[in-house]
Amino acid sequence: MHDSDDGPTPGIALDAAHALAVQFYVDASHLATERESVFARSWQLAAHRGELVDAGDHVLAEVAGRQILILRHPDGKLRAFHNVCRHRAGPLAWCNGHGARVLTCKYHGWTYTLDGQLRGAPEMQDAVGFDPSGIALAAVGVHEWQGLVFIALSSKVPPFDTVYAGIERHIDPLDLARLRFFRRIGYEVACHWKVYVDNFLEGYHLPHVHPGLSRMLDYRAYDTQLAPWYSLQHAPLRNSEGIYGDGEAWYYFVYPNIMLNIMPGRLQTNRVLPLGPDRCRIEFDYYYADDAQALARADNDQRFSEEIQAEDARICEAVQRGLVSGVYTAGRLCPRRESGVWHFHELLRAAYAAHGGAP
Repeated sequence: MHDSDDGPTPGIALDAAHALAVQFYVDASHLATERESVFARSWQLAAHRGELVDAGDHVLAEVAGRQILILRHPDGKLRAFHNVCRHRAGPLAWCNGHGARVLTCKYHGWTYTLDGQLRGAPEMQDAVGFDPSGIALAAVGVHEWQGLVFIALSSKVPPFDTVYAGIERHIDPLDLARLRFFRRIGYEVACHWKVYVDNFLEGYHLPHVHPGLSRMLDYRAYDTQLAPWYSLQHAPLRNSEGIYGDGEAWYYFVYPNIMLNIMPGRLQTNRVLPLGPDRCRIEFDYYYADDAQALARADNDQRFSEEIQAEDARICEAVQRGLVSGVYTAGRLCPRRESGVWHFHELLRAAYAAHGGAP
């Protein structure tokens, strides 16, 4: 597979594809490798605009084992830095906050401007050749899109606009940035993070795992479309009055671990975060249109989402047990229903190969 800003060129045809080998779901050392080959080399959802409204507002986010400080600069743009002082690695912030005018290390009091430039270093006047002007916090990439804030640890990530190309056109005229943050709910699931993603990426299991959701989605019209860095599962809604209303369901997966579930008047973002070879955390953020009709459906929507999540957790945990059973070998994928899984696995194979691992 050959990687580029426009996405990898497939190396295994869909109609001949197997799932990833078991080792990539059970090997703890491989999970450590994925921090660098996958998470540190992709755009990661880290915050939303409502947390970073005014100058000096800041949030902490963790990506690939690194803690990142994101802030709103007085010029209105975002900045992001490793939360690591250049002196002796102390933190610049313990938690999210508002209105900071400088960043002050909590260890020894070194201060930095909101541009990340060292401004003050107490009692360093006797240090020979010490030049504060040459010292600055380590910056990381940051991008704001549709009210969501993303960061990228590596300069080798594809351009953000390339990764998310076409999504705004698909969902037009819906403007996600106009939706209001409502609630965050997190779950821990006893499975490898890729098991959870694999499950999200296909509607093949809907009739067997999600009877309630299956009644609301037209399975015959359920369609998966592939873009270089994301996939879209799409289906018309039916019989969903009181939960989603009339319209269509758009399920976006953006490599490697971000999901955008878009319904009429509602956005749900999911982040899948690895906690170990057999554990992950899924963080659900709910956003709704600021109107009475959308907000009136919020409680029913979240109860229904919790029901679906419980069904997904049960099957994903069972799959994890099957993966470690010692009897499973990678099975064939269904070309009609599992193109999203194939696409995800091909992106992973390219990332592993680029990092020097077996594809």
